[in-house]
Amino acid sequence: MDDRNATWHKSSYSTQGGNCVEVGANVVHTIPVRDSKDPHGPALVFPADAWSSFVAAVRSGEFGNV
Repeated sequence: MDDRNATWHKSSYSTQGGNCVEVGANVVHTIPVRDSKDPHGPALVFPADAWSSFVAAVRSGEFGNV
């Protein structure tokens, strides 16, 4: 996967200590996710539909109060 053209977005929750993740956009059919403290390090890559399902589950409280 080539994520050089990804537009990275840091979570708004990372303002306190910077310990968070960044999610890439503009990558066809996949969602790259990386450690915000290591922007040149590796990224985990998820199919877009799997990422959407994960985000929906978090928002609905399926994993508890996170």
